[in-house]
Amino acid sequence: LQTMSGNEDDWLALKPQEPSPSQCCGSGCKPCIYDVYEKELAQWERAKAKQDKSLLMEKKEQSNNSELNPDTFTAFNISSVEQLTEDTYQYKFELPGNSSLRLSLGQHIVLRGMVNGLEVQRAYTPISPGNAEGYFEVLMKCYEAGLMSQYIKTWKKGDMVFWRGPFGGFPYQPNKHGELLMLASGTGLTPMLPILQSITDDEEDETFVTLVGCFRTFDNIYLKPLLQNLARYWNIRIFYVLSQETSLEKLPWSYQENTYTGRLNEDLVKTIINSCRRKPFVLICGSSAFNEDMSRYLKAAGIEENSCFVF
Repeated sequence: LQTMSGNEDDWLALKPQEPSPSQCCGSGCKPCIYDVYEKELAQWERAKAKQDKSLLMEKKEQSNNSELNPDTFTAFNISSVEQLTEDTYQYKFELPGNSSLRLSLGQHIVLRGMVNGLEVQRAYTPISPGNAEGYFEVLMKCYEAGLMSQYIKTWKKGDMVFWRGPFGGFPYQPNKHGELLMLASGTGLTPMLPILQSITDDEEDETFVTLVGCFRTFDNIYLKPLLQNLARYWNIRIFYVLSQETSLEKLPWSYQENTYTGRLNEDLVKTIINSCRRKPFVLICGSSAFNEDMSRYLKAAGIEENSCFVF
């Protein structure tokens, strides 16, 4: 009888842990961490029923072949850390040889962090082109009280970080839409960049793009050189909406004519839509409050739901 209860304890120790709510990033990943748990639990139940622990061996907790995988976390090495604004950093991760993540446009990957013994997961969209070889880059905003931010702030060059994915994405096709209107708040800019870069890299793609980037102040605008460079293309326009700037006079003159102060409100959304060269298909990415506001303003401006995509 003794061996029987000891055996029970052994099996209990092997039972997969149900994820806590903090581990789900809420981005609708397929598979979600809960899907992975269900799969591992079913595998554990089968193995226990047959009293055969070797059936658990296929369980891959972490993969070390540096291939991104939606089901398991893979370790990647941080090759550089660059501070962009007071609370935003750009991290570069190594990929083996000249391999690439091969993400389709706007796809996100999920980061796993440990904070005070609590596992946290959050979704981020790489800003490097999907076919970048040997590396990928992610833009991250650190919040004062954010759990994941506390973990990210400790990162140094050479640290190992665990990612899984890719997930989601916007099924972009060249020339499918006459004009894309991108409404982005803060780091909501990140899924827009690979789409913009794929349009400017493809000489056959004649899609017009109007990007509206919402930031607190001029100093908070990320990746200014990249955005200024993109705005030079004949088919790309970029506007900025700065909620905490009161006057445009202090801004460099090259920004003055395409920048608004205050918030992106219903009237400004209508003005921008009316200035589009064709009826736009709209991409939205920001906080949930921003996304809800934008969806409401677009509806008021007569843009149907099937002409919008929210990241």
